[in-house]
Amino acid sequence: MQLNEQAIRGIIDEVVKRYVSDQSISAAPKTSDIEMVEVGEAKKGINKDEVIIAVAPAFGKYQTETITKIPHSDVIKELMAGIEEEGLKPRVIRVVRTSDVSFLANDGAKLSGSGIGIGLQSKGTTVIHQKDLFPLSNLELFPQAPLLERKHFRMIGKNAAKYAKGESPMPVPQMNDQMARPKYQAIAALLHIKETEHVIKGGAPVELAIKFK
Repeated sequence: MQLNEQAIRGIIDEVVKRYVSDQSISAAPKTSDIEMVEVGEAKKGINKDEVIIAVAPAFGKYQTETITKIPHSDVIKELMAGIEEEGLKPRVIRVVRTSDVSFLANDGAKLSGSGIGIGLQSKGTTVIHQKDLFPLSNLELFPQAPLLERKHFRMIGKNAAKYAKGESPMPVPQMNDQMARPKYQAIAALLHIKETEHVIKGGAPVELAIKFK
């Protein structure tokens, strides 16, 4: 059976309504076991053993879980754990001037003492970047957020740390699901719109102190 544009739009509207009614998108964050305390403007690091995790404007503040409902606290824990397992130190900042994951990661890399940064959108899309690459280039890109599990975020943290040590790690293996895009496309667009509402044009990056409850 072929679906016309009106039928497809109706399906998308229904998916979005269900997602919103499930309170997956809220003006106020849900109860979380992580506290991300803003401690001033993020400055360029001088420590070669640090990897910056640059989160998007709404991350952990206006949105608290990924598109597949992984709590942001778990994502941060896994990324940090992966970096620490390689003997390096994670540092978390919030980039507010943009919601584009490539620019988040590139901004983080430029502020990182090691020159390596991880960009992270609220819906889960992730990038590993290097300071001397163009923003739309990257070391590793994970565009299909619905396919990212906790274990992948830990592996992403580990690989970012390996790049920071001058190694050339095998890319993090990615799953492929052709149905992920049509299934989540409308929700992903809505989440990105909600994220972008909190962009501050020309805003300076913010240093975050991470406290687990």
